[in-house]
Amino acid sequence: MNYTYLHRLYEKRAELEAKLELYDARSCFGDEEIDDGTDRELRERLSEVSKEIDTLEHSNARY
Repeated sequence: MNYTYLHRLYEKRAELEAKLELYDARSCFGDEEIDDGTDRELRERLSEVSKEIDTLEHSNARY
C-alpha cells in the first residue's frame, strides 16, 4: 500500500472539511446565504476522498 498517497488523502480530507466548516460558518458573520454551489462541490469532493480512503484502508486490511 502506498502510505504516502494515503497520508496525502488524509490531509486533503482535513483541508476540505476545514473549507466546508468555514463556508458553513459564513452565516455567523452576517453573510447572505448564497447558493453558488460551493457547498455542494465541497461535500462531493469530500465524499470522493473519503470513499477513496475507505477503499485503500479496506484493501490493506485484507493482507
